[in-house]
Amino acid sequence: MPVVSSFLRQVLLAVGVACVAACGGDASAPGARSGVQLAAQEPNAPQASGDVATDGLAWIAYRRQQAGLGAPVRDARLDRAALAHAQYQQQNNLVTHDQSPAAPGFTGATASDRLRAAGFPLSSEASADGEVIAATYRNDGFAAAEGLLGAIYHRYLILQPQFDRAGAGSARREGGYTWLTVNFVASRTPAKLGRGQLVVWPASGQQQVRPNFFSDQETPDPVPGADEVGYPVSLHADIDARIDVERFVLREPGGSELPVRPLAHASDDSTPSSAAAIVPLAPLRSGTRYDVEFSGTVDGVAVTRNWSFTTR
Repeated sequence: MPVVSSFLRQVLLAVGVACVAACGGDASAPGARSGVQLAAQEPNAPQASGDVATDGLAWIAYRRQQAGLGAPVRDARLDRAALAHAQYQQQNNLVTHDQSPAAPGFTGATASDRLRAAGFPLSSEASADGEVIAATYRNDGFAAAEGLLGAIYHRYLILQPQFDRAGAGSARREGGYTWLTVNFVASRTPAKLGRGQLVVWPASGQQQVRPNFFSDQETPDPVPGADEVGYPVSLHADIDARIDVERFVLREPGGSELPVRPLAHASDDSTPSSAAAIVPLAPLRSGTRYDVEFSGTVDGVAVTRNWSFTTR
């Protein structure tokens, strides 16, 4: 399988940046929890080290394991690429996946270029790679990673089952943003879920799920024309798999189906064929159990999933 540097559309999560449609960031939005709060409310949560990059990766590994996925192995070469790009953004006060050769701190125009410059031979060691970026006012790796997970296009990368290596870097501008960059790689022969298999988020039985998400803070915007919406619910299969949705609904127990924006590859270019999601058009109610129903196919195999989660 050839290297696919854009197997998932690269996306941005930003706080108060002019190039983003609205100010405010997912990790700094009203109601968003700090890393201390997150760790206190989650079973078996990792301990914060105080290093934004290390904590961001630890939180991503923790959430992947809750979803039933393996934690990616941290790779020093990916760390170097991610750190260099976080520093580039800090030096130039930008939130971007692209670098300009004329700008200070240039190490490569694209994420793949930067991985190669950091000594990672994509052509021989990788089948796919991806990058996510957060820029927030909190110097808090847990909160930044949790914000990225709430942003659905970022989540597609974070919970891609076959991303088995990762690296992270962070940089801070005093009085301004903290940048967190995370690079992912799928090795040449990554472990597979298998035909007809998928994982879901929020996970079955998950508690303390955030009720809302601020759609305008993500680029591209998953729910144009709306800002505060409900927390996205998603499905994830192997990189080369295809999910076809027949029915995907969210409801309160005994209640009617909630209005949602469906995201699937057939109607949304930013959603890969290996994933699908629904985004409630209004924030979910606090302290409420929600039921999810999915039926469809994964690579032609009929799949049905019914599960529940509870909001905080």
